[in-house]
Amino acid sequence: MNIKILHIDSNHPLLWEQLQQAGFINHEDFASSKAEIEAKIHDYQGIVIRSRFKIDKTFLDKATNLQFIARVGAGLESIDCDCALSKNIQLIAAPEGNRNAVAEHSLGMILSLFNNLNQADNEIKSGHWNREKNRGHELDGKTVGIIGYGNMGKSFAKKLRGFEVKVLCYDILENVGDENARQVSLKELQQKTDVLSLHIPWTPETNKMVNTDFINAFAKPFWIINTSRGRNIVTDELVQAMKTGKILGAGLDVLEYEKLSFETLFQDKNTPEAFQYLLNAKNVILTPHIAGWTFESHERLAQVIVDKIKEKYHLN
Repeated sequence: MNIKILHIDSNHPLLWEQLQQAGFINHEDFASSKAEIEAKIHDYQGIVIRSRFKIDKTFLDKATNLQFIARVGAGLESIDCDCALSKNIQLIAAPEGNRNAVAEHSLGMILSLFNNLNQADNEIKSGHWNREKNRGHELDGKTVGIIGYGNMGKSFAKKLRGFEVKVLCYDILENVGDENARQVSLKELQQKTDVLSLHIPWTPETNKMVNTDFINAFAKPFWIINTSRGRNIVTDELVQAMKTGKILGAGLDVLEYEKLSFETLFQDKNTPEAFQYLLNAKNVILTPHIAGWTFESHERLAQVIVDKIKEKYHLN
């Protein structure tokens, strides 16, 4: 076998090691520009990426021998999927690899919001012992609505089995409900939900989905958790709903302001007003896109990618 794979992002070492053991030829390039990678991509049958740059038509037109693109993650929005498929390039992702991590993170955010854990912790460390002010809510008896019932949504619903809650799910696909969640229309979900959790990709259909009209269609005030993609929520309109009490609290692992790299977050002097509100709000928990970012998922994501590449070449 003479299959050459270019790795343009670092990943768990097992990915490289197991592909090498299976007979693939691995090359790495974590530093070159997109244009420099494009100049040599014709030499490769496979590429392994995370999110360093977009795999667009320009890139794919130069990848004349490419047989697969493997993204070590769940989403494929950084790839021109239609163009790749038209060139018979297989797209490989690994939502199975971090679904458990995302589910646990989502549950942790809900419990922390309900019980004011972050706020109470900060107050005690500042010398304040406020019990009544931090009286919490219980999840039992609530209705949890899940939008997007694929790998992530299903895993989250499974985590909720230990609670006395009703779990509803809405998805564009039919018949995806299971013993952990009853599939309903979006209208029914909006009528009954107390806690909303988003587990959807970023697509033209989901872009800016959570806006004022969407929020106001909910019958009750509700909490919202987003571990999917930041651009699925219009932050300005989310904040307006928090100010009116329509949204009771938010756990946001992703933000619409995210770029490919968000490391300069606090160096930017032009912080959007809505983002400043989130930074100061006591009923908001923010995490830096780490819901699927555990030590265990780091290894599991790599293993899923290895297994799928080997399966493509009938090596399992």
